[in-house]
Amino acid sequence: MSLPALSGLRRAASAIDSRTPPHRDRAIDGLRALALLAVPTGHWLLGGFTVDDEGALRNASPLASFGFFAPVSWVLQMLGIFFLVGGYASTLSYRRAVARGESTGGWLRGRVARLGRPVLGVTAVWAALIPVLYGLGVPGTTLRTASTLVIQPLWFVGVYMAITALTPWCIRAAERLGAWSAVPLLGAVAVVDFLRYGPFAHAMPSWLSLLNLLPGWLFAYQLGVSWGEKRLGKRGAWLLLVGGSALFSALLLAFHYPVSMVGIPGEARTNSHPPSLLVLALAAVQSGAAVLLRDRIGRLLRRPGLWAPVVVVNLSAMTILCWHQTALLAAAVPGSFLGAVPGLTMSPDTLGWIAARLAWLPLIAALLVLIGRYARGFETPWKRASHARRALAGLLAAGFAVFALGLA
Repeated sequence: MSLPALSGLRRAASAIDSRTPPHRDRAIDGLRALALLAVPTGHWLLGGFTVDDEGALRNASPLASFGFFAPVSWVLQMLGIFFLVGGYASTLSYRRAVARGESTGGWLRGRVARLGRPVLGVTAVWAALIPVLYGLGVPGTTLRTASTLVIQPLWFVGVYMAITALTPWCIRAAERLGAWSAVPLLGAVAVVDFLRYGPFAHAMPSWLSLLNLLPGWLFAYQLGVSWGEKRLGKRGAWLLLVGGSALFSALLLAFHYPVSMVGIPGEARTNSHPPSLLVLALAAVQSGAAVLLRDRIGRLLRRPGLWAPVVVVNLSAMTILCWHQTALLAAAVPGSFLGAVPGLTMSPDTLGWIAARLAWLPLIAALLVLIGRYARGFETPWKRASHARRALAGLLAAGFAVFALGLA
């Protein structure tokens, strides 16, 4: 990079730093950015494709071939941090809204709108793209695979909305019990896991695991609310770190939970969908570490060169979440017409695939930046959109969901 370009980046970083309010909690923003970036990194590294005899893309995973790769998912599965920071930030936001005289309903509508607009945008765009791509010769199987990947991360938004709606009750629980208010959620997940994996598993209905969906992700959020209410300090953080590590080890070694934190095609058990007790153990470890490292992270992010990227990532949070799979597909779908491309459409069953996929990451990231230049508008209020256009976007989004979920 040339010296003028470097000087320009330094000036931009300094400008962002100077405009940051002194009271801004840089550590919380840094943790959120870290958790956000872990989502595309995890999907791009742990998700692969194969090309079938008809030239169509099908999902594949390197984890099916490389068991030693599974611990990477422990690092990249950072939704515990995301929910922790979400609970912390929601508590402060809700407290400020109440102080302004805003109603709980008004506060919640604002949060839901900020989350919902980008989801509506990406699903509506893909609904319009599917017939165009099919007309250009993209196989229907490829479109099914692509739709599944696009909609896969969006489940998080629905769960996060539901949990955000519980914020006032989470605050009351934290006021009474502090961080201990998260323990019943841990117990609820443990009971469901015992029923679905224990001696009575054969008699349990298949939908039983869905009972873990809300308490499983609410656990870290409740810890974040307690943190925001100043009811989670360093002593509690050490307990989470040590206790979570012990539980994590016991579940792997004594109870034989799957090692991978993400699902592997062909495997009967998965940890994340819905979350198992192993996910909560990892979230406890991550939460404890986050609380203990908060001051250090905050001091580190006083440097303009480190703080500026954090600001950019946070401003584009939903764009990254909603469009990162589209960026991967923007490389893989054209590649499928060339056959088995190493690291892209070739079966992820060799060590060479890992090296090749790492080489593809800069291009995929660049595609996400390019897509984000246009998709970023979905995060801002749709002031110029008429009621008819909003209704059309909703109709397209619903149609895409039906297609992606295999309901039509």
